[in-house]
Amino acid sequence: MNVLVIGSGGREHAIVWKVSKSRHIDKIYCCPGNAGISELAECINFDDNNFGALVDFVKYEGIDLTIVGPEVPLSKGIADVFEKEGRKILGPNMEAAQLEGSKVFAKDLMRRYGIPTAEYKAFTSCLHAEDYVGMKGAPIVIKADGLAAGKGVIVAETVDEAINGLRLIMKDRAFGDAGNRVIVEECIHGEEASFMAFTDGKTILPMVSSQDHKRVFDGDNGPNTGGMGAYSPAPVITEKLESIIMEKVMRPMIRGLQSEGIKYKGILYAGLMIKNNQPYVLEFNCRLGDPETQPVFSRLKTDLIDIALAIIDEKLSDINLEWKPDASVCIVIASKGYPGVYEKGKIITGLDDVKKMNDAFVFHAGTAFNNNKLVTSGGRVLGVTALGKDIKDAKDWAYMAIEKINFNGMHYRKDIADRAIKRQ
Repeated sequence: MNVLVIGSGGREHAIVWKVSKSRHIDKIYCCPGNAGISELAECINFDDNNFGALVDFVKYEGIDLTIVGPEVPLSKGIADVFEKEGRKILGPNMEAAQLEGSKVFAKDLMRRYGIPTAEYKAFTSCLHAEDYVGMKGAPIVIKADGLAAGKGVIVAETVDEAINGLRLIMKDRAFGDAGNRVIVEECIHGEEASFMAFTDGKTILPMVSSQDHKRVFDGDNGPNTGGMGAYSPAPVITEKLESIIMEKVMRPMIRGLQSEGIKYKGILYAGLMIKNNQPYVLEFNCRLGDPETQPVFSRLKTDLIDIALAIIDEKLSDINLEWKPDASVCIVIASKGYPGVYEKGKIITGLDDVKKMNDAFVFHAGTAFNNNKLVTSGGRVLGVTALGKDIKDAKDWAYMAIEKINFNGMHYRKDIADRAIKRQ
């Protein structure tokens, strides 16, 4: 089989890496890819939002399956275009992808189908939203309705901070059209966890649990990022709680979408807040998490191509997911200044030394080649991932790998997975 993966980050590198281990694979392409992905796949430099050109490429190269990594192409309808042309693609169609593309759409669905989530109200007027914040008080959460690369959520500890957040989103247009509407939401305190599952619209197969670290600095301080690290399993997701999540969150959402006339096929990701051993949905995503995919796929034993084809053919009930018993930890190395302004083009060294380590992997996120030298090209640069007998062992091994890597201004958190270790 020939496979095309859409995307350029650490998540896509993990997908390509997992696809490369499939018994079905003849050749892998990636659009646009990155320096690390280029070791496993042929990277093609198309605009990944030019769906017509991508379909033509798929036809010309005889590509049998396309796997979509990021949310933007899904929200813009790449699956609809491919399916219309009779091409196999893993990812929900545009109607289903509204679940991530519009937080208002998702919250309204949750309300209709009794899925536990925070109290909320949606606004198109900044002034009305400010009045509501003044009435509700703080802490309170402000969310841009549309896609904002994981950065459109502001947890405000004071009313002034909330109002400034509203103005940033709705008046300053920090996230463009994603801020045409906002949600003002009750702040639920607890422990966050990521719950990802494969689904063909009927069967739902949960992946192993994971947790990420959104804040840029140790101790969960500083601004939100796309994710500074993740680990699997997440001790907070017990076997009993997994059953509750499936019963109260995942199955009701798939059934609710069916009731709306929407068939959801692909990855369903619930970002959860766990409070008093009960799950509350913070958000739904229509794709794999980044960096959660890196530790989760490091543990996946089942052939990813078999899973993808079963989803597309609506035969997921035939799949038996198998996982390594190991724990896994991913630590993101970022550029200085991220998630704000950062420099590019810094030479990266030491990756060959990491390749000599067993059960340690470096997934590239923001890398490129410049005069045959590996350089930084993004805010999140590398995801150093390791397996271990438990989370502490995996964490220690990942940080040992990081010690071999260097580039000017590199930044990473020193406390990834500490909260999990305390629970063990």
